[in-house]
Amino acid sequence: MITSKEELGTWLRLSLTHGVGNETMRRLMAAFGLPEAVFTQSNAALRQVVSAAQALALQQEPDGWQTLLDDTWAWLQTPASAKVQRAIVTLGDNDYPSALLEMPDPPMLLYVLGQTDWLAKLEGTACIAVVGSRNPTPQGELNAKAFAQALSSAGLTVVSGLALGVDGAAHQGALEGAAPDALATIAVVGTGLDRVYPKHHRQLAHQIAHRGLILSEYPLGTPPMNANFPQRNRIISGLSQATLVVEAALKSGSLITAKQALEQGKEVLAIPGSIHSTQAKGCHALIKQGAKLVESAQDVLEELRVPDPFKTTNPTPDEEASTAMPEAQLLIQMGFDPVGLDALQARCGLDTAALQTQLLTLELEGRIGRLPGGLFQRLAKA
Repeated sequence: MITSKEELGTWLRLSLTHGVGNETMRRLMAAFGLPEAVFTQSNAALRQVVSAAQALALQQEPDGWQTLLDDTWAWLQTPASAKVQRAIVTLGDNDYPSALLEMPDPPMLLYVLGQTDWLAKLEGTACIAVVGSRNPTPQGELNAKAFAQALSSAGLTVVSGLALGVDGAAHQGALEGAAPDALATIAVVGTGLDRVYPKHHRQLAHQIAHRGLILSEYPLGTPPMNANFPQRNRIISGLSQATLVVEAALKSGSLITAKQALEQGKEVLAIPGSIHSTQAKGCHALIKQGAKLVESAQDVLEELRVPDPFKTTNPTPDEEASTAMPEAQLLIQMGFDPVGLDALQARCGLDTAALQTQLLTLELEGRIGRLPGGLFQRLAKA
């Protein structure tokens, strides 16, 4: 992590230099070492690595650099609260997420807000990206929350982008499902960390900072700009073992995340929807192209080879008679598509009498419906 204002100043100066992007920064650091060493080089030495225009720009202080340095250092030195910390990690730091090093274009700087102690433990943390439409159907939003809740209950950290719709529902579900001492969720944003976008998610961002992490590669003061959001998507997929697309139109930004996940060698999973819904066409296109079709959180856990904590294994008759699955977990096991009694029993491991009792209770509460052919389906209001 950055620990001095001088160190921060060299990193900011390099990142703000006109015409110098991530790729050029990596070339310069490969040739000369840390940013402070870059700025001690002669013009001739720099021109061995970069263009003449870039070499000239590197020898001049960028506009606004000193002001940004003062503001960023003040932000870094002022904890958000007793339970929420701030940090900046650079490429090569011990605390830099190792998963991002496998990307072709890792961020050079990461601004971090939240439970920063988790940075050092991310390598051993299983993460799943949950992304989708900013304007989901009511069922799609419910799916996002339910899947995220179930996956976080299973010990996965849910990664998303804090956007409206599916992202927000995924973060909320993860916060509700995660154990108190777990890293519930990671939000990767496309603005500076001194602002929340969208403003509607200010309270959600506050909750994430207390139980997870908020990350950005953009300097403080960066406003929401369209070009930043597809760029930040590579970090969402890069942090994750797999990307689950809940709902997406054919031109959705979520498909960009899925494409980046594939380019990174990661699994892509998609939830099917109605053939009449434009918000399902992106998922259907992904499935046609080879994405894993998932109908339940258990499908995701199986794909990632994560043990299902809700699955009972060879219970004794006494255990079957005495063990009742909490209704919330039974709803998760049901998913949202019609399911028969035998299939549901295979998923949850309850004996027939106990399962029928809980189904009747849920039906009377209006949380599930009974369909022709002996099928049951979770209702949207559940």
